[in-house]
Amino acid sequence: MTTLHFQLAGHGPVTFDIDHLIIAGWTGRDIAMVEHHIAELEAIGVARPKSVPTFYRVSAALLSSDGAIEVPGGDSSGEAEFVLFSTEYGLLVGIGSDHTDRKVESYGVTVSKQMCGKPVGDTLWRHADVAGHWDQLQMRSWRERAGVPALYQDGPVTRMLSPEDLIQRYTGQTTLPVGSAMFCGTQPIIGEMGHGDAFALELYDPALQRRLQHRYAVQTLPVEG
Repeated sequence: MTTLHFQLAGHGPVTFDIDHLIIAGWTGRDIAMVEHHIAELEAIGVARPKSVPTFYRVSAALLSSDGAIEVPGGDSSGEAEFVLFSTEYGLLVGIGSDHTDRKVESYGVTVSKQMCGKPVGDTLWRHADVAGHWDQLQMRSWRERAGVPALYQDGPVTRMLSPEDLIQRYTGQTTLPVGSAMFCGTQPIIGEMGHGDAFALELYDPALQRRLQHRYAVQTLPVEG
């Protein structure tokens, strides 16, 4: 269990516990887009998934809204994902990064996802406030190298299965158990996949003219053997 502190838009500070963290993979609505992402990872040695979508359980202690994470070596990278939090305040939506060790991913996807912290922004929205116009939301990420940010991902959330669909596929029900958080999949990258000195994330709501944003630095630790 991990205790998290956020700002809930329209409400103020909230604190809640997360007992279960799920990373949903291969969540594209368009099977051709899913195949594109699978091919990206196959290019760096990652085996094809046995089923789509796939739900990976990892430690809830990996969640953090800090401005930096520490990772072993230079083989990891981030990717923007919308994140669902099932809490006593209802179902909430955030922005996060499924930061993953790509070298380890080539031989063990679940292990690779356990290798790195999972950054999340410190502000959340109520899902009920965006559910009616969910398909208008846009998600972007930027990768920074040598202090220069470059657009890394950009597209609508319609590329991924909806929150309701993902919850149904994972639980067989219409609700996610309270105390659960789920990263909900990502979009194709622009250019090559790889390490960055920092990653910036954004979930944009054009209907209500607001953004969820987060930036985190990547501090590389030496690998001694």
